[in-house]
Amino acid sequence: MKIIRIASIAATAVVLGVVLFKANQRSLGLMVFERVTKERLAGSPLDDLPDGIHVGVCGSSSPLPAPNRAGPCLAVLAGEELMIFDTGGGSSRQLGVMGINAGEIDKIFLTHLHSDHIDGLGEMLLQSWAGGRRQAPLPIYGPVGTEQVVAGFNMAYAVDATYRIEHHGEEAIPPAGYGGVATEFSVEEGGSLVVYQSGELTVTAYEINHEPVDPAVAFRIDYKDRRVTISGDTAYDDNMIEAARGADLLIHDGLQQDLVGILERAAAAVGNDQVEIIAHDIPDYHATPEEAAQMAEEAGVDYLAFYHLIPPPPTRLLYPAYLGDAPKHFSGPITVTEDGMLFSLPAGTEKIRLR
Repeated sequence: MKIIRIASIAATAVVLGVVLFKANQRSLGLMVFERVTKERLAGSPLDDLPDGIHVGVCGSSSPLPAPNRAGPCLAVLAGEELMIFDTGGGSSRQLGVMGINAGEIDKIFLTHLHSDHIDGLGEMLLQSWAGGRRQAPLPIYGPVGTEQVVAGFNMAYAVDATYRIEHHGEEAIPPAGYGGVATEFSVEEGGSLVVYQSGELTVTAYEINHEPVDPAVAFRIDYKDRRVTISGDTAYDDNMIEAARGADLLIHDGLQQDLVGILERAAAAVGNDQVEIIAHDIPDYHATPEEAAQMAEEAGVDYLAFYHLIPPPPTRLLYPAYLGDAPKHFSGPITVTEDGMLFSLPAGTEKIRLR
């Protein structure tokens, strides 16, 4: 009987709790929203990070649709500088979800000019300008053709810019900070080029094979004693191995041929010729997870992470299928990234923390 009475009291308490919650749901919701908003506006999750290199995944997907994944984008904090590498669709919003204010961005780097790597550039520029009282256009570094792309986005958003200045005023939205300014570079075939250097930070571009997309580059970021390499898009390539040589962390694209093959056969079965052709062609210019693992092993990389997942696995249950035999070819840890992940590489250590 005592147990029954306790159960009855507990059930009554639950019912009363639900009733009280529903009766006060609006006020509780407003209270929670206010608290979270204040926390977000008070500071950035980057503020308390130790000196070193920190890589946030602001986009891990491909052109194929994927819930909770933006197009390819990596946010790299090296010392005091916040850099964005590629601006896939939805990546600026993903930065916001991560609590990172786009107004803090110092520079953008583009690996190549495929649409899925640049289609979020206009929104990234807008959010950076409107969110940071920028006094000068945002610097954008990229291969030949970048000037044309940046000029196009500047023109496309120019009308919107006039609305925002008129609405909020020049003090909040400085006209001089609108848009981006391009710095183009050209890397010789099989070569490399330092494209940015400041103090102990160096960003080097390496020419890679993404034919017929040309030019295309990978980037290596060196800061103090830490090194991170970002592939962009590439097939198996000796120069990609050089770009990753001795890296603490290699973040690489990967196309899983088995999964793409299923997509190709499914498209053929339902008579979708266009998808069948595209699925047949794209393995030509992307490394498989196994090939990326082989390059990482040969380069002496400590940690391998995959982003720009082709196709993006809709559930973690498919991560082993996506990786295939990659773990057999690389002796270090491997991570299939998700949007919002943060890799931290504190200077003066060999640690790589993932959160």
